[in-house]
Amino acid sequence: MIFDYLPPIYSDTLSISKQKDTTNFSKSIHRSCSWLGNSCVAVIGLITLLQTIPFQANSQAPYLTPLTSTPRANFTPTPPEQKGYWNADVVGDFTLPAGKTSTFSGAGRNLHVNQDREKLFRRGFTSMEASRMTGDEKISGPESAKPPGWTSPLKQSQRALIVYQNYLYYPPDNPFNLLWARRDSYAPYTYFRRPPGDPYILNSVGAAMDQLAYECAAFGDCQGAPLNTFGQIFLDIENDYTYFENRQQSVNLYAYMMYTLRKASSPGTDIGSIGPVPHNNFGFTRYGDYDAGVDWGWSMTAQHTEAIPDLAVLSSRERGMPDAIVGKSFADYADFQMPGVYYTSMAFDYSYPHNGEMDTHWLASVLGEQEINSALSPKKRIAWQWMFNTQSPDYPNSPNADYPVPPVMAEGHAIFYWLTGASGVLFWDDEVNLTPNRNSLPPGDPNKGLGSDRNYACYEHYIHGTWRLFNHHKDMFNGREKYLNQNTECSFDKGLTWHKYNAGDLKRKNLPFARAVVSDNQILIAATAPYVSPDKKTSLMVRYIDGTYQFTTEINLTGDEIYLGRATMTAPPKVKNVSLLLCQDCVK
Repeated sequence: MIFDYLPPIYSDTLSISKQKDTTNFSKSIHRSCSWLGNSCVAVIGLITLLQTIPFQANSQAPYLTPLTSTPRANFTPTPPEQKGYWNADVVGDFTLPAGKTSTFSGAGRNLHVNQDREKLFRRGFTSMEASRMTGDEKISGPESAKPPGWTSPLKQSQRALIVYQNYLYYPPDNPFNLLWARRDSYAPYTYFRRPPGDPYILNSVGAAMDQLAYECAAFGDCQGAPLNTFGQIFLDIENDYTYFENRQQSVNLYAYMMYTLRKASSPGTDIGSIGPVPHNNFGFTRYGDYDAGVDWGWSMTAQHTEAIPDLAVLSSRERGMPDAIVGKSFADYADFQMPGVYYTSMAFDYSYPHNGEMDTHWLASVLGEQEINSALSPKKRIAWQWMFNTQSPDYPNSPNADYPVPPVMAEGHAIFYWLTGASGVLFWDDEVNLTPNRNSLPPGDPNKGLGSDRNYACYEHYIHGTWRLFNHHKDMFNGREKYLNQNTECSFDKGLTWHKYNAGDLKRKNLPFARAVVSDNQILIAATAPYVSPDKKTSLMVRYIDGTYQFTTEINLTGDEIYLGRATMTAPPKVKNVSLLLCQDCVK
């Protein structure tokens, strides 16, 4: 008699129903082999052995596979008294995996670009936003004119452009003068395209988008009819919060803006916008955000509108809206979505509560925006990221953007964000050039805490986080990786119970966070205990079980630590060919 036996994998420490099933199986064997008499003793012994195996395996603690911790770079951050400077050499050279992008629109490229133009391309950035390009990379005017035949040293994939609201409306010299860009209430009066010969022909969305085609001249690569040759275009209009009665008008203009910009751009140009997004939860990761569904600005389709003579509103056809966009949404034309959130200063303050439904929580906001929006749209995700607080009178102590992201949050942001399966980053700042300065501005100066009066060590911690992830684990991001996100299974009681929590759940329950990526037989896990003081210790367990692997590990955390570890998973052992020779001449 031959048994091919694999111990069952139970979801919990002990399955009573499985024990009963095995016991009943044993009894049936007893009955069916009773005719053998004492010859059956050996069979009964084997069955007893087999029914003991799963019980023992499941009544003991699971086998733990240790993780190999990812090294940290040894560097000294720029001290707080040093303003207007950051060190790009806190880590060595590294690049992102294929298919991932990171656009630098931050501050201070001028600090080192003259010594090494390509430095940031070896610090995890894949493209440069136009305002951060040098005169050697882009023609910006007569002062940077180039000889005939010149082309930019930047490949198309290394070029990015932000189209801000003031491109469409910035009096008094803006040629387009589109008030809709500033106030959505002007949507019913905004022209899609004016007819030939109209004295105000530039005052239309179509004319503004057409003009962007000529950006190819800045790189010396216009061929035939001009087409925009940036690799990525990011729209930042931010007027998509409109009155209900204006929604259709606004949707029509957004769809047409994307439609005409696509026609003005090369096939190699990806286009997206900071808004609309599938769902903006403003970083709160509330219960309702996970069930909210898709926001109207993302999915509502363009439709023709009728004239309203009493309000001097022309029909959409009279204002130049083509039939080609009818039935199309903003999302239909977008190559990527841009869910993300800026930090408030309260997110950096440990004395504030961070676990309530409407409390701000640095890591829940980073993860929640990605978890929610990845479920609502398959479009690639690229987040706008800023390493300072967003300035707003609505938040305490936030009239200016003068609070840098603390070190653990800057490093953790860089690591955890990529573990959501996002495809890119737009790393942004409201300053362009920096001047190193140790003399802090006096209180009352309008530039106090701004620009070159800021400490930029947060950039160093952010780049260090990106380096830890991709310098050591780039091979895992090979196109076969699986991002577990809220399906990362954790135990917070030494394996007694297991949970799959989204970012909002972890925030409200005040639990450590862990997120995992699986690629082939490799598992990579990031973990941290947000807002826990550095002298506190905590632990959690993470497991991954599928048809091939049964992996469990334990992670011990110190507060304010970003843990990153990796392991090789192995399949559980399989016991084969348990042989039994039945006794033929047993003593009766």
